[in-house]
Amino acid sequence: MRPTSHDTEQNLRKTQHSKTIRELGGYLWPKKRSDLKTRVILALLFLAAAKVLNIYIPYLLKLTIDDFSVKEQIMVLPLALIISYGLAKLGVTLFNEIRDLIFVRVVQHAQRTISLLTFKHLHNLSLDFHLSRQTGGLSRVIERGTRGIQFVLRFLTFNILPTFIELALVTAVLVYNFDFTYALVILVTIICYISVTLLVTEWRLKFRKTMNAKESKASTSAIDSLINYETVKYFGNEEHEYRRFDDSLAGYEKAAIQSQFSLSLLNILQTFIICTGLVIIMIKAGKGVVDQTMTIGDFVLVNTYMLQLYLPLGFLGFVYREVKNSLVDMEKMFELIRINPDIIDSKKATKLPETALDIEFKNVHFSYNPEREILKGVSFRVSAGKNIAIVGPSGAGKSTISRLLFRFYDVSSGHITIGGKDIRQLKQKLLRSQIGVVPQDTVLFNDSIGYNINYGHPDSPQTDIEEVARLAQIHNFIIKLPDGYNTEVGERGLKLSGGEKQRVSIARALLKRPQILLFDEATSSLDTHTEKEILTAFKEIAKNYTTITIAHRLSTIADSDEIIVLNDGKVEEQGNHQTLMELDGTYRSMWDSQSRE
Repeated sequence: MRPTSHDTEQNLRKTQHSKTIRELGGYLWPKKRSDLKTRVILALLFLAAAKVLNIYIPYLLKLTIDDFSVKEQIMVLPLALIISYGLAKLGVTLFNEIRDLIFVRVVQHAQRTISLLTFKHLHNLSLDFHLSRQTGGLSRVIERGTRGIQFVLRFLTFNILPTFIELALVTAVLVYNFDFTYALVILVTIICYISVTLLVTEWRLKFRKTMNAKESKASTSAIDSLINYETVKYFGNEEHEYRRFDDSLAGYEKAAIQSQFSLSLLNILQTFIICTGLVIIMIKAGKGVVDQTMTIGDFVLVNTYMLQLYLPLGFLGFVYREVKNSLVDMEKMFELIRINPDIIDSKKATKLPETALDIEFKNVHFSYNPEREILKGVSFRVSAGKNIAIVGPSGAGKSTISRLLFRFYDVSSGHITIGGKDIRQLKQKLLRSQIGVVPQDTVLFNDSIGYNINYGHPDSPQTDIEEVARLAQIHNFIIKLPDGYNTEVGERGLKLSGGEKQRVSIARALLKRPQILLFDEATSSLDTHTEKEILTAFKEIAKNYTTITIAHRLSTIADSDEIIVLNDGKVEEQGNHQTLMELDGTYRSMWDSQSRE
């Protein structure tokens, strides 16, 4: 009989679960952390002690009841047994709490390590990955995965395994003290219970996956809408956003109702199986008392063992369901970790040369997807200390130049060199440390102005922050604010104007102390007055740097040492303003058009 697609999916899921548990095991038993390994061993010892003591408690209760049942001793209080019973109950709780206290550091270390690893890995993935993903969805994957780690580590170690150990111990005690029939009833009950739990839980899993998908979608929609609050208001699309969010919530609601229905069904079936087994055991024990082959204490012993056994077994159903759900959540997070970065350092990656950093593009071809080539053999050179501009119509590939220079992407063919070295042979961190970028769309962190400037070179002293703020011509504005450099800028810097944000961005780039400055259409969205002020700052600052200005407004770059005109992914014209005007080509046409406007 050929396996169905459902069987194949189940086998694949089991393989993924096993792989996830193995990966998690490495964090439970971390290398080079003997202190955490010792904690795991101690926790397991306290777990074993608690389970052994827990098995002995019903036997102490049986001895106490049998003492009361002997007529000659009916007036004698079995004080030692009663005290022992109380101490044993206390001991179980004490051992379990010590176990949890010892193990909590292991759990928190694993959770912290995996969360940090995921966070680091996401920052190492390519720009292309982040452009195709939604931040809200990613945050939910990490949040659920982190929560799942704690649940799986704790319950897999301290509930599922110990429950089966307790089952084995109780069965052995009953067989030793009574007969094999009790063990047979327990065995059949457990097999039926686990079978039903596995089957129904597998069925329920699809509802959980749907809930996760809808929850991520709802979270992404909400975050996206709130981040773009102004845009929503500009177009009066509140109702549209409500409907979009509600559609996701409606899908979650439907899946949640189906999930609850399946859960209720599972609980009823599990309780029926447990109660049936318990009734059979109690009938047999009761018959033993009537036949005088068992004492009243034996009857209570069997009943107590059954309750003691079925309570964790009933909880085992919940734990199994939640572990399965947590594994699904964790797999999503581990899938993120397994994604390989597109841009990685070469094993032979070197530092930047200590000479002046000239930049050269040599016959560079590049495409974001094979169907549309963006750059088609671009070649140009920027001498160290020079100020060049790159202009051209929309879609010509201007901003792609900056992304390639920063090595967010690798060229399809050709070479980009800095200081004579191909940037693919340089360490990314060192390469990027020498390039300061002022982007067109300046995004600030929801923190203070001082923090956002200091982000260019964290831990810089206040004097350095103020120095670059003066160079960017924003210091005087900041000190007039009630909170000065501690003024909060709001989400994405929305409390500041466009010009103020650009000045903060310039100061931040300068604090980085790069050798190369890249202005990517940094003034295209500003008014003429603000643009002139920032251009003045640009020109003063650029004297000490190798500068590349990607511009839309030609008036802002007319005094550049050299201007490169890109058109349809190719260098169409190259020279200074006067030379290009005399060519009477694309640049002249663009200049005349903008002058008329």
